[in-house]
Amino acid sequence: MGLRSHEQLVVCVGVMFLLTVCITAFFFLPSGGADTYFREDDSVHVRDTFIREEVRRKEQEELRKKAEEANPIPIPKPEIGAADDPEGRRIFVKQMIKFAWDGYRKYAWGENELRPNSRSGHSSSIFGYGKTGATIIDAIDTLFIVGLKEEYKDARDWIEKFDFKESAKGDLSVFETNIRFTGGLLSAYALTGDKMFLTKAEDVATLLLPAFETPSGIPYSLIDLQTGRAKTYSWASGKAILSEYGSIQLEFDYLSNLTGNPIFAQKADKIRDVLTSMEKPEGLYPIYISMDNPPRWGQHLFSMGAMADSWYEYLLKQWIATGKKDERTKREYEEAIFAMEKRMLFKSEQSNLWYFAKMNGNRVEHSFEHLACFCGGMAVLHSMNEQNKTIADHYLTLGKEIGHTCHESYARSTTGIGPESFQFTSSIEAKTDRRQDSYYILRPEVVETWFYLWRATKDEKYRQWAWDHVQNLEKYAKGAAGYSGIRNVYDSAPEQDDVQQSFLFAELFKYLYLIFSEDDVLPLDQWVFNTEAHPFRIRH
Repeated sequence: MGLRSHEQLVVCVGVMFLLTVCITAFFFLPSGGADTYFREDDSVHVRDTFIREEVRRKEQEELRKKAEEANPIPIPKPEIGAADDPEGRRIFVKQMIKFAWDGYRKYAWGENELRPNSRSGHSSSIFGYGKTGATIIDAIDTLFIVGLKEEYKDARDWIEKFDFKESAKGDLSVFETNIRFTGGLLSAYALTGDKMFLTKAEDVATLLLPAFETPSGIPYSLIDLQTGRAKTYSWASGKAILSEYGSIQLEFDYLSNLTGNPIFAQKADKIRDVLTSMEKPEGLYPIYISMDNPPRWGQHLFSMGAMADSWYEYLLKQWIATGKKDERTKREYEEAIFAMEKRMLFKSEQSNLWYFAKMNGNRVEHSFEHLACFCGGMAVLHSMNEQNKTIADHYLTLGKEIGHTCHESYARSTTGIGPESFQFTSSIEAKTDRRQDSYYILRPEVVETWFYLWRATKDEKYRQWAWDHVQNLEKYAKGAAGYSGIRNVYDSAPEQDDVQQSFLFAELFKYLYLIFSEDDVLPLDQWVFNTEAHPFRIRH
């Protein structure tokens, strides 16, 4: 028994000695060429301090990436408060989008828009009086582009269950329904390839078709989807409006191209055929047209802004969207812009600021609307797609000058935000003294032009101007649960109008995000934006 115990003791001591030697060798012997780290099933084996630090750094980077994927807002950089670089500013804009969306999601889900200070739903007459989720459909492509994945999924799930005909009530604007709903759904399909969006876009466009059953093919302005009855605006004296019936082709032609259903392109082409056949007074397009067959021009009112703007935009963009094959639209665009430059383009006396005036017959009104500021971007886009260098340079210059004029309308206000309309007289320049023109409703057209100018020139001032606007939105337009328009841009503490427009997501936020992004995010040789900033693929 004693001997056996002694033997057991010797064996135990021997085992402990061997374990001690192994452990000592493992931790203290120098590392050789095999001292690397490797991953197998997410296990990390570390052999020295340097490798351990490298692993820590890589794991931290992976953790950050995973957090970005799981968290709706990326983890901000430490210097985000200063946001002194494009990445920081882009992240800041994304945070703005998240804040505005969260307010809508919490207080107005399914409504058309949000009242951010009242924390309730809002709807304007263009949507009738039903709850059709305009903000959801206007925002979904922006949510996808900026990578707000959970928010995008919520929007997609809502749209999948949404029945537009059942939800829409009263008279809807054919134009607004087309550019926001049909356009937003087509864009979501173009970006994601999800056929649900294409089906929904075709459903909405099909519901609009009764508005095109007119003697000339010029559509009515309003439609009741429950009854199929369509009509013009009562205030328009039975006439249709250029920017509305003229801004159908981009969406309808694209829809026919995607679905193979020719009816939509046929309706759009009929409008174009009618306008091509009509004589234009001095090459200009009046705002109003009768519903007769053949139709007649109404009063000779001409504008680059409200009730005309997107007609010119769509002439250019339809040519681009077809891979520059639709030569008729290019020719008619060039003829129209040439006539407007000749008759309506002016330069201010004081500072040589360029602007397109309004005309009533031969009477000139020297004012320029925020809406009309889009034409700077349109001119730049023309320049970017023009082979003739002389013509390209001409339109780039025009775009730069319009971008500068519209920036002046911002810089000369108390808030740094431009008014709805501004005048040019001997006593006032790029400002307004009219109270009714002093408001701002989150319009995107000025930033839109700066976006195109940035893409074309890479002049850093356009990014800086956009960042200035971001800061001013934060200071004056940010409300309790979202962003609101302001009633007077010349007040130091302006009252908010308590409406978060759906186009804030579709347009202003999207252009702000893109101006701080690389050019390969929606490159302009592959994508064209509709007038609500919904991107469609160019057909090459």
